[in-house]
Amino acid sequence: MQVRIPFDNSYAHLPSQFHARLDPTPVAAPRLIRLNTGLAEWLGLDPDALASPEGVQILAGNRVPEGAAPLAAAYAGHQFGNFVPQLGDGRAILLGEVVTPKGERRDIQLKGSGPTPWSRGGDGRAALGPVLREYIVSEAMAALGVPTTRALAAVTTGQAVMRETPLPGAVLTRVAASHIRVGTFQYFAARGDTEAVRLLADHAIARHYPNAATAPNPYRALLDAVVARQAALVAHWLLIGFIHGVMNTDNCSVAGETIDYGPCAFMDAYDPATVFSSIDRQGRYAYGNQPRIVMWNLARLAETLLPLLHGTEDTAVEIAKDALSGFSPVFEAAYFGGLRRKTGLTTERDGDVSFVNDLLKLMAENGADFTLTFRRLCDAAANPSADASVRALFADPSTFDSWAIRWRWRLDDEAGEPAAIRAAMRAVNPLFIPRNHLVEEALNAAIERDDFAPFEALVDVLARPFDDRPGLERYTLPPQPEERVLQTFCGT
Repeated sequence: MQVRIPFDNSYAHLPSQFHARLDPTPVAAPRLIRLNTGLAEWLGLDPDALASPEGVQILAGNRVPEGAAPLAAAYAGHQFGNFVPQLGDGRAILLGEVVTPKGERRDIQLKGSGPTPWSRGGDGRAALGPVLREYIVSEAMAALGVPTTRALAAVTTGQAVMRETPLPGAVLTRVAASHIRVGTFQYFAARGDTEAVRLLADHAIARHYPNAATAPNPYRALLDAVVARQAALVAHWLLIGFIHGVMNTDNCSVAGETIDYGPCAFMDAYDPATVFSSIDRQGRYAYGNQPRIVMWNLARLAETLLPLLHGTEDTAVEIAKDALSGFSPVFEAAYFGGLRRKTGLTTERDGDVSFVNDLLKLMAENGADFTLTFRRLCDAAANPSADASVRALFADPSTFDSWAIRWRWRLDDEAGEPAAIRAAMRAVNPLFIPRNHLVEEALNAAIERDDFAPFEALVDVLARPFDDRPGLERYTLPPQPEERVLQTFCGT
């Protein structure tokens, strides 16, 4: 069956310093693990063709489809606060771009597709575990309504990769609004190549923020837009208990998507200091630090744009500062507005912020599960007898009782009927998230036994995170002490 991918490439037309042109490195014996048929159809692609032997050869990097313009992109980045002037795609190759039937442009990239000029001595490959983790979590994030890259397919390669031990290899087909990062701008700014920064900014404006092109200062408008999207994105992360784990500037997308799911994780018990990443030894990217780090990353983007913002440096700095000052209002509106909705409040009252923060403080002090606390509050909003299920999550249940009294007084100010409030809360408080112990269970089964049934089951459950589904209760529960995952690991 012939595979037709209607490529319409634009990044490949940027000058040669933006990328290296090369084909993926073939693998020994590709085998399709999973194809995301819904995403394929949304992209305007034929799922049956992609699942055919010819399609699997393309998804593995063994065959370059007609119209593709394979490339590895150049970028730099601050990694844990330390600037590295040259990083780039070390194990990923962008096949090209497609425009969906709805007119939305998307990159199609193979991750784990072999060495590139930026592999820095690495093999350019991906192990099976990180590929499955990214598939599970990115698709869960999409179902949760979080802007994110997507997983189109995962294939095994039939050959091992060497990490601490030999591991089965795999390739992920990733779909993104683009792969332009803050670190992409930094790559050219660090070289003093202002013209390349301008070309990149113009490309980002045309692709992601076309309204900025007609603004009095298009580059200020670009910065404003990226600041707003990143502020809303990190608020969404906090509202679902997500921890990115490696918020380096090269993992910060100017399109405002969540990108690069390495040692990411979801909190069980609420604690702002939660860190899972094995490489984040100082807690720089802890759950509660994420808004500050996003702001720090945006300041690095602003630095690269200074020559474009104004011809006078002092004026350019003031313009950049003014743009960055827009972060807090957007973040606070998104975050505190989201917390209100999670607790059933649709109107805004003085004291709401401290009131909801009081709940978070009690949850932290009592080891209450983040996801289940808010989900069980939905039923408690409609029926006080459901308080028992919420109380059970707190080490000292009586601490919830005093807050619940204040909460019901506040709910009395809402116009909706209890059933309507409950329904609205259930629409923003998921029941199913990619709990770390379940993700590890699925990964271990695939790696150790070539058993993909737990992976398939978990992906299917997470596709409907807000729906009650009888028989799937085990997917809602926090881990038992012996199941707890204390660390997650980067795939490189």
